[in-house]
Parts: sequence; structure tokens; C-alpha cells
Amino acid sequence: MVDVLIFAPSPLLTVTLEGDLDGADLHIHPGGQGIWQAKMLRTLGRSVAVAGTFTGETGRVTRHLLADEGIEVAAVEREGRGAAYVHDRRSGERVVVADLAGDPLSRHELDELYATVLREALASRLVLLSGPAGEGILPDDVYRRLAADISAEGIPVVVDLCGARLDAALAGGVRLAKISHAELREDGAVAGDTTDELVAAGHRLRHAGARSVVITRSDEPALLVDGEESLLVHVPRMQEVDPSGAGDSFTAAVVAALAAGEPLREAIALGAAAGALNVTRHGLGTGDPEAIRRLREHVTLEVLDEDDAESLDLDQLAARAEVDER
Repeated sequence: MVDVLIFAPSPLLTVTLEGDLDGADLHIHPGGQGIWQAKMLRTLGRSVAVAGTFTGETGRVTRHLLADEGIEVAAVEREGRGAAYVHDRRSGERVVVADLAGDPLSRHELDELYATVLREALASRLVLLSGPAGEGILPDDVYRRLAADISAEGIPVVVDLCGARLDAALAGGVRLAKISHAELREDGAVAGDTTDELVAAGHRLRHAGARSVVITRSDEPALLVDGEESLLVHVPRMQEVDPSGAGDSFTAAVVAALAAGEPLREAIALGAAAGALNVTRHGLGTGDPEAIRRLREHVTLEVLDEDDAESLDLDQLAARAEVDER
């Protein structure tokens, strides 16, 4: 049994040019939302498997690279064009040279992938549903079906999605939904950035099917809507090198803690620490596990209350954690 199964419909092959304009190093890695999350889970000591489609030449290379990193793969292999990108970072900024979404799944391939995910989910402690590399890869309703079928077996489901995919997953029911403030704005769920507006959006997502909701806000405190309580998640601000992948590191660290049996609020604190440290690094989904754990001790959760807000450290959080959060 693995700690976490990640549904990653279309893993990427990533090619990145690093260095300066006079010379460069070429870095080739597996990537995509679910893969970057898997890397952080491995960093934090959790066993992880990835279920997805691996297409054509890029898919074959991606699968071998994942195995080299100690990530189990439940693969649906097919021919065609796989998802991939080429980025040039020699100027200090990410410049997209090529961005290939890959071919959509046929009905037969989708059936095979669905069966693969269910099979692997039944041998996992927790399932994380992540998005595909591009649009049109698979129907959104797959997320509703997976959330409903996996949750029905008593396996917690966490989602890191937005738009129609998130709506579909919520209709199936999930333990935790993570979304960013920017994604909420893109979806038209919020117009501004006030805490009251985000709290209201979080409660709407809860009523739509999420037991709890966490909303990340770039370099501002994240917001956790947990039951009827709302909390701000404060973490020391780090000097930023590359913000890419911070949200995936946040989600993965939360899932790592939940899979280890930690209460949700302590898991959120670990996620905030991992996301904060990720921006200090060039690699996506990477981090130093001991640094993440030490930074977690400096994360505080401020309970938002109309009469009297309070800040809780980790010892207080543990004392307040309810049995059903474990």
C-alpha cells in the first residue's frame, strides 16, 4: 500500500535551458502538476504512485525518469503526441519556447485510465486529484466520478483544481479542496481580494461538496475554511527566486501530513512552510525536508472571529484538533 496516489492524467516531459546567454545547461525532467506534487511528497518521506497516460516518445521518457526518482507509476501507455514543454531561463525569466498539451484520450483509453485509478486507489491511504497539462485531454465529469467512487470506499480525496474540473469534483464530494485566489478570480467566483469575500467563496465551495477548503494567496496569508471556522495562515516571507510550483508544493505537503495521520490544521501549517520555501529555489516541487519542518514551527493560524481573533501555534493547534480530523 502506498501513502498517496496521484491522478495525473497527462504528465509532462520538461526541457529547460539554464545558465546565461553565453552558455547553457540542459535539464530534462518529468513534470506537470501531479508530478511536481509527487516529488514534494517523496521529499517529505511519503510513498507515492502516479496514475496517468504516457503517450509516445515523450511519455516513455517521462515514465523512465519517474522510476529513477522512486515514484511508482501506474501507466496507461499509448501512441501519439505526449505533453511536453521547452523553457529558456538563461535570461533569468522563464521564456516559453514550446508548450505541447498532447492528444486527448479516446473513449477506450479513458476507460482504461479510470479502471487503473480505481485499482490503485484501493491500495492507497489517500488520493490526490490533479489536473491535466492542457484543455480537452479528458472530460471534466471524470473528476466527479472519481471523487464519488473513491470517497465511497472511505478513502480521503484531496483536489487541487479550478473551474469546471473543481465543480465536477465537488459534486462527487472531497475531503479538502485547494484553490488559489487568482483561480477564483479567473473563475468569476470573487471580484476582489477582501478576506470577507474569500471566506464567503470558501463556504460556497464547502456547500458544493468540500469538507474543508484552503485558498492560497501568493505572498499573502492563505485562508483555511474548516467547518464553520475560518483561519488565516501566516508564514515568514521568503526572498523569491521563482514562484512557479509553490502552490503544488503547498498541496503536496498538506497531503503528506494528512497521509501520515496529522490533523488538518497542522497539515496546512506544513503546506504553508513548503510553499514558502519553494519560492527560494529554482526547481519545481523541490525543497529541503528539515528546513520545511523547522519553518513549520514559525507558521501560525489566526482564527477569524468577529469578536475576538486569536493566533494559535502548533502546540495549541494539536490541543484543539478534533479526533475526526485524524
